[in-house]
Amino acid sequence: MRTDDFNFELPDELIAQFPPAIRTASRMLHIDPHTQQLSDRLFTDLPDFLNAGDVLVFNDTRVIKARLYGHKASGGQIELLIERVIDEHEALTFIRASHAPKIGSQITIADAVPLTVLAREHDLYRVRFDVPQTVLEVLEQYGALPLPPYIERAADRADDSRYQTVYARHPGAVAAPTAGLHFDEATLAQLDGMGVIRAHVTLHVGAGTFQPVRVDNIADHVMHSERYTIPQTTVDAIAHAKATGGRIIAVGTTSLRALEAAAQSGQLQAGEGETSIFITPGYQFKVVERLLTNFHLPKSTLLMLVSAFGGMTMMREAYAHAVAHKYRFFSYGDAMLIERAN
Repeated sequence: MRTDDFNFELPDELIAQFPPAIRTASRMLHIDPHTQQLSDRLFTDLPDFLNAGDVLVFNDTRVIKARLYGHKASGGQIELLIERVIDEHEALTFIRASHAPKIGSQITIADAVPLTVLAREHDLYRVRFDVPQTVLEVLEQYGALPLPPYIERAADRADDSRYQTVYARHPGAVAAPTAGLHFDEATLAQLDGMGVIRAHVTLHVGAGTFQPVRVDNIADHVMHSERYTIPQTTVDAIAHAKATGGRIIAVGTTSLRALEAAAQSGQLQAGEGETSIFITPGYQFKVVERLLTNFHLPKSTLLMLVSAFGGMTMMREAYAHAVAHKYRFFSYGDAMLIERAN
């Protein structure tokens, strides 16, 4: 398959630059490949599609303030985007500067925090924070929230809460699992009252999620790697649901990727791991039966994933419908509820 098979025209005005005034105030396009139907709904209609015993799987990662600004020893300005926190004092980071920093050179963040460039690993640099505080403590004090590149404004105070799910627990992501941004506490309580089971995975979303596919043949694309954790309680909840007729709904592509990565042996396994799973049309899904997600970038790996899940023809129709009916796109945009095609 060609990358151009996953392209579409998107007017700039449909790219949501701000979240809706209320978390739940988004539209939701229901996509059913079996009936070939597209239904314009609201996110608040989600409970209509769920039954007691169904399992909603949420990604409980927490977005860190991963963008840092500083200068090199030469005085040149530099910007860092932390991709991954390795341990208490080291991280992998993208670096933007007029000249690439040399290995062993010093960087100072916010005129307060010295860093040493330890090594280069492909597009990333390994850096050490030469202070007693941990990387996460430094980021919380001096970092800025890393809004996606298609949001053409700086993050403000409102983004500190709105670009974070209400159930975020484990810090480490540099991008939000955006399907979860639609949920508020009242909706979660309503689902609990219905007997819908809530389960969690943790996948720390990396900046690589925004990297474009730069090859013509998608088989040549090298997927970025991300860390995930699957608790035993989640495995047990899913096994019970499958045994009793409940359905497994992934809230977001990150939850889906974690579950499918942990089931590559054919059976879902609890534990921690790294995944660079690249889901494209033809993939046979092992765990997830429905997917709640937002609309994705043209030519992106996430558009390829949803095309695998809902079928290429159906997803082309869905995206054309969404553009024609002026749905809001990307992180702060509207939602899709997709039934698995096979």
